[in-house]
Amino acid sequence: MERQIKRIAVLVIGWLLIGLGVVGLFLPILQGVLFILLGLLVLSRESETAHRWLQRGRQRYPHLDSKLKEWGERWRQRFSRQSSNDTQKDD
Repeated sequence: MERQIKRIAVLVIGWLLIGLGVVGLFLPILQGVLFILLGLLVLSRESETAHRWLQRGRQRYPHLDSKLKEWGERWRQRFSRQSSNDTQKDD
């Protein structure tokens, strides 16, 4: 039951991000492509099709893929430092 709820939540969040991305393609305020990519990334956990699309994009644009991986690693390091600092403050 818990697995099914998690799956539904992932699908809803992924499709909401893609929907925001489509709206963002027409509105100058939102970054449409960014939201679409985030939606595909979320959906790739549950959808083989979304996973294949991301893999094709990574193969087609390897330079962009490496830049995104570097960016993601920096964010992970930043958040892990913040969470460890927050833990130390609580002690």
